[in-house]
Amino acid sequence: MTKQIEYEKITAKNLPRESLIASGHRACQGCGEILAMGMVMKAAGPETIVANATGCMEIVTSPFPQTAWKTPWIHVAFENAAAVASGIEAALKVLEKKGKLKKRPKVIAFAGDGGTADIGLQALSGALERGHDFLYVCLDNEAYMNTGIQRSSSTPFGAATTTSPAGKKSKGQHTWKKNVAMIAAAHDIPYVATASPGFHLDLMNKVRKALAVEGPAYIQIYSPCPTGWRSKPSDSITLAKLAVQTGVFPLFEVEYGKFTLNQKAKKLKPVEEYLKLQRRFRHLTPEDVEIIQKKVEENFTRLKKLCELE
Repeated sequence: MTKQIEYEKITAKNLPRESLIASGHRACQGCGEILAMGMVMKAAGPETIVANATGCMEIVTSPFPQTAWKTPWIHVAFENAAAVASGIEAALKVLEKKGKLKKRPKVIAFAGDGGTADIGLQALSGALERGHDFLYVCLDNEAYMNTGIQRSSSTPFGAATTTSPAGKKSKGQHTWKKNVAMIAAAHDIPYVATASPGFHLDLMNKVRKALAVEGPAYIQIYSPCPTGWRSKPSDSITLAKLAVQTGVFPLFEVEYGKFTLNQKAKKLKPVEEYLKLQRRFRHLTPEDVEIIQKKVEENFTRLKKLCELE
């Protein structure tokens, strides 16, 4: 029988009110990443230590001599958020063992998709394999946005970036998005999930679950980027919902090896509804869209089969 995670559930009635990321930060208008990170921190609460990799969120929340953070926060290099979070967690265990801590704070590592799927994957894998008790959050805006909108291995097929440009001889990104959530699940850790700021209660409760388990947890959060995606700032939440509703970014969780699909809609919306709101996809032909549609359906069918297994 699969173990059940016990946690304090968040509802519309008991939604946490305390914002642990102060207003006045320098995120772009419509930034889905700062919105998602704010939701994570509300669910986590003030007794939390954060290791934040170099990236958009580090830049916009910590311009010297200011900070938007209301919790202990450490800026770390692009590739080692998981390694530093592991060190923090290990140090806290020592302090707790020596009786110098009454209650051990939670530890969260934040990194973007570049710092997770690419240059941080080794550190992440090592931390998960060692079993450190922390939550790793990948804020997935599908490119290296902070350094000039370069493609990452999380950039979706067909998307135009500065290093996967669309033109007469190129369709933009020519590889498919790396599924890091499944890679994390393959480490046989207690909890893995995907989330979207378009479904805030689902996101925040997944954070609560992840922090309630003993051992490592991983959450990948879809994070719309108007600047890099060439979308309207006002469309960020619409995109956050459409990504899920079309199956481009399905919501699921893996609790102690058991897969659960968190989407209620029986039929997916056409991916065209999602793609047409982003100019990074405007060069795609109907044939290209059909290729993406087919791939999304195949991936979603495979996920549903995993979720049906007992």
